[in-house]
Amino acid sequence: MLKIEIDEHSGFCFGVTTAIKKAEEELQNGGTLYCLGDIVHNSIECDRLKRMGLVTIDHDTFSNLRNARVLLRAHGEPPETYETAKENNLELIDATCPVVLKLQQRIKQKWQETCDENRQIIIYGQAGHAEVLGLVGQTHGEAIVIEDTSQIDRIENNRNTYIYSQTTKSLEGYKTIVEAISKRIKGNNECKSFNTVCGQVGNRMSGIGEFAKSHELIFFVCGKKSSNGKILYNECKRVNCQSYQIEGPEDIDFALTDNVGSIGICGATSTPKWLMEKCKQAITNYHNNK
Repeated sequence: MLKIEIDEHSGFCFGVTTAIKKAEEELQNGGTLYCLGDIVHNSIECDRLKRMGLVTIDHDTFSNLRNARVLLRAHGEPPETYETAKENNLELIDATCPVVLKLQQRIKQKWQETCDENRQIIIYGQAGHAEVLGLVGQTHGEAIVIEDTSQIDRIENNRNTYIYSQTTKSLEGYKTIVEAISKRIKGNNECKSFNTVCGQVGNRMSGIGEFAKSHELIFFVCGKKSSNGKILYNECKRVNCQSYQIEGPEDIDFALTDNVGSIGICGATSTPKWLMEKCKQAITNYHNNK
């Protein structure tokens, strides 16, 4: 008999759960609610909230908005966003993840403490990612974003160096970056690293690998924009070559599910549990109707 299991540790992280709950609560109060950027990197969940009345806007639209309610998603925003809100009389519903908010504060404090020193602040992360833009904003745009070791030539070798990470990056990737940068910093210059990978994300890496090993076939449910999803999916693929990334039930190649005894369904911190349940039900229906 076919076994289909959903990974109990997959699904929304605390920050995303809180942001969506705040959006739902505000929408129930009536009136227009705007969200600055996709509330979560999952198009299906975004569509669900859109049907409830959530209006997603970009920063250009935000800058021209007046006298409105705007939700700030879990990824966080740079200081300029708060300044614009004040100028335009916008009511902010701030759903910035506490982990991201703490990281913003740490980077801002380090930048202020060392502003008169010969220093550089490095952020290991995805350039242009919403969270990273918020982190760089704490340094008035001075922080250097490094995506991988091929970019470390952008770092000066004779400056005090402080290294942070986007919260949803791989811990192993962060360690690799730290090691590569540490070898380059010369003389008596400081080189300090601060592991700011979110614990929930870091813990999921080993857990999802074990889950992927325990099934013949894996469907990893994730939006295409999810940075965290890319990392977790690659881990599934590394330990189980029969791993496939899908956005929802419509992407399932049901022929893959024939002649296997065990299927695992898992996802990113931006993947809702209900969507994984729909994928499971779609596979069940396919086999029941064969």
